Amino acid sequence: MRTLVMAMVTISTLLWPPPLATAQSVGQVFDKVNGSVVVIRAKSQDAPDSGSGFVSFSETGSGVLISADGKVMTASHVVQAMDEINVEFIGGETVRARVVASEPAADLSLLQLERMPRGALVAKLADSNAVRVGDPVIVIGAPYGLSHSLTTGLISARWPPNSVYRRMPMAEFFQTDAVINTGNSGGPMFNMTGEVIGIVSHNISKSGGSEGLGFVVTINTAKQFLLEKHSFWSGMEGELVSGRLAALFNVPQPVALLVTAVAKDSPSARAGVRAGDMKATIGGQTYTVGGDIILKIDGLVLGTVADLVKVREHLGNLASGKTYTITVLRAGKVMDLTGRVP
Repeated sequence: MRTLVMAMVTISTLLWPPPLATAQSVGQVFDKVNGSVVVIRAKSQDAPDSGSGFVSFSETGSGVLISADGKVMTASHVVQAMDEINVEFIGGETVRARVVASEPAADLSLLQLERMPRGALVAKLADSNAVRVGDPVIVIGAPYGLSHSLTTGLISARWPPNSVYRRMPMAEFFQTDAVINTGNSGGPMFNMTGEVIGIVSHNISKSGGSEGLGFVVTINTAKQFLLEKHSFWSGMEGELVSGRLAALFNVPQPVALLVTAVAKDSPSARAGVRAGDMKATIGGQTYTVGGDIILKIDGLVLGTVADLVKVREHLGNLASGKTYTITVLRAGKVMDLTGRVP
């Protein structure tokens, strides 16, 4: 009988599934990855609310170091048209950076550091296709400038491109209930093994605060546009104008791009593109006006967000040093500017 019992125990042991690896606590994951998270402090010029000219303003966001040669992923709306970008590491060391790739239609930008801080931690990138609704996640960033702050939550939903936010049609989003506030933008979302599964974009709120509707661009989207395609960075921000608004600006086509900001020393600035220098309220909405209105780039008409994506793809396929034409409406006259691919 004893032999039979021992045999049954042995068989049960062999058939029983092996114990799962010890799960990491939230605190353990935080300690493991926090060194790869950075705070982004950017400065630029903007049109004032009254009068003309420019006034200085600053933007605070977050990011994550993703390579040993000093590349940092962040959200494009944090850095797209900024004149000066500084990346702050844990401990306070700050390094200058520049944008080397950007896809505003997915709210993604890639920065290159001037130098790598000693001992900087490089984050590991996951395959976001493996993420499931209900998975626990952590977000680390700088909400309201409070650096390296942690929030936790779950993946609430997964949204395919062109299903959530029409100005970002190229982004696949995770929706999360992890708290996201101003300053979290561009920061990483990690899974419970400490791998980056997404880059924080924005939250949807009626009150202006966090309401559990946070949206994070999947890391596979970020890999596609920033590492595989290396999307062209123009250094310019603008707003499509159409209908009666286009008529008010005397635009000679149905839709065009009103330039609202241009980063210093960017490809657009070197081409001579001018940003608006005053604010105007039209139909209850405020616009930055007084700058160029772009009609075409290399003959490609700007009529939709999809057209903007096509233009960036076109420019991204041009060889370094190649020139391209920017057709603008300036002070009522149509003129051509010449840009050059960096």
